[in-house]
Amino acid sequence: MLLVDANVLIDVIEDDPNWADWSARQLAAARRRGLLVINPIIYAEVSLAFDDAADLDHYLTDADFERRALPWEAAFLAGRAFLSYRQRSGTKTTPLPDFYIGAHAQAEGLTLLTRDVDRYKTYFPKVKLVAP
Repeated sequence: MLLVDANVLIDVIEDDPNWADWSARQLAAARRRGLLVINPIIYAEVSLAFDDAADLDHYLTDADFERRALPWEAAFLAGRAFLSYRQRSGTKTTPLPDFYIGAHAQAEGLTLLTRDVDRYKTYFPKVKLVAP
């Protein structure tokens, strides 16, 4: 199963001039291989591209996307990764969504479809990535 990062979905929704084609191709290929996974953090990030929840739910259909809760183990892993980030002089004061997304992928052994590679490789090196 493949956890889909919000940036890939937003690229397609907003027809990003640099990334829409790559993201659309990756999503299509992933759909052919099986069900795609999202979590509440991804849902929240993607919601910014929609005016109401009904439109968002229509886009993120249950036929294409399995909605999974963030596992407790992932919350712990996100906290540990964030601590490492802060110790490396990270400037944010609260965990970023990427830490929760990466931790979810690691906790459940999911491959992560993303175009935002550096943070995941640094803080979640066990996570297999599908990325440019």
